[in-house]
Amino acid sequence: MSQDRNPTPAPRQEGGYTDRDERAMLDVIGRWVERDVKPHVMRMERDDIYPHAFVEQMKEFGLFGATISERYGGLGLRAATYARIVSLISEQWMSLTGIFNSHLMMATIVEKYGTDAQREYWLPKFVTGEIRGGLALTEPDAGTDLQGIRTRAVASGDGYRIDGTKTWISNGIEGGAVALLVKTDPDASPPRRGMSMFIAPKADPDTGKPHPGFRTGRKLEKLGYHGIDSAELVFENYQLDAERHLVGGEPGKGFYMAVGGLELGRINVAARSVGIARRALDEATAYAQTRKTFGKPIAEHQAIQLKLGEMATRTRAAELLTEDAARAYDAGERCDMEAGMAKYFASESALTNATEAMRIHGGYGYSREYPVERLYREAPLMCIGEGTNEMQRILIARQFVQRNPV
Repeated sequence: MSQDRNPTPAPRQEGGYTDRDERAMLDVIGRWVERDVKPHVMRMERDDIYPHAFVEQMKEFGLFGATISERYGGLGLRAATYARIVSLISEQWMSLTGIFNSHLMMATIVEKYGTDAQREYWLPKFVTGEIRGGLALTEPDAGTDLQGIRTRAVASGDGYRIDGTKTWISNGIEGGAVALLVKTDPDASPPRRGMSMFIAPKADPDTGKPHPGFRTGRKLEKLGYHGIDSAELVFENYQLDAERHLVGGEPGKGFYMAVGGLELGRINVAARSVGIARRALDEATAYAQTRKTFGKPIAEHQAIQLKLGEMATRTRAAELLTEDAARAYDAGERCDMEAGMAKYFASESALTNATEAMRIHGGYGYSREYPVERLYREAPLMCIGEGTNEMQRILIARQFVQRNPV
């Protein structure tokens, strides 16, 4: 079998829950964010405080196993349901969704591409949040161009010795493991044939003994996306056995695993963007009806109406594109184009809506006393994370042409 061939993912399990179950879940989470999260967001976001208490509550809700199959103890949610949950939470504080989304991208790679033994070992630990983590792809000199990574894994006995540095890794400090993309054959042509994926824990899950060679670097300061930790990870003579940690048990498949994990990640970014766009629209609409100029609410001025009309249309279009991508993912179809479309359009909508909401608020929108200022800082990340929007447009075009040959 050619090493360049995309590894066959395990079939996706259908969620065993009803529409009533989904509505009940959304209702519970909606009341939680309104009652427990909303009163503390402004302070915690401003001070960049990690939300330990909220993480424990998200464990109780089962969000760390949201998309993991029920056979491993997860909720087995459809991507469509998951996206609605993400949007709902993001309306109040987008950072919270990053904590479990990065984790679920790691879990998705294990469930889709891991060996039976790896699924049985890792996934129950991921479900409970006993081990939380993320996806370690980006390096100081390699972001969108994954084939340019330099982290090396060299065969050593029954395992591998890993050396390299990753950066901008969500859950890098508070998490306990990452799905780590490395090069096992740096001379491969094309380079993707020499890339492999490992589950890399900070400590042995069985003994709790820290793994020597895995070091957490500095916490990275950011414009927005506060609360969640983004960190550098350094690997120096880091030893892992192949049987438990090399995903799928075979080197050379890591590039495709990373791309497969990004499909769900991009749907998540689209859903987060929908939450931001919706909140910006809600804040702008409410403010426009209470703020008066020239003797009437500014919502009655045509200039503001034009903005609100465009914001509402963008938000709804972003919702529909996200739902479309999630349905394709749930159907087991190739959905890189649909996920790319949703991520691209929804993130641009979030950024534009946040900007327009600030303009509608005037000077108050620039104040930290109003949530619009936070939305304005959060939205740009959506255009960058899980693949830049420039790259999304290229991927969309390539897929569209491929699907529509002359």
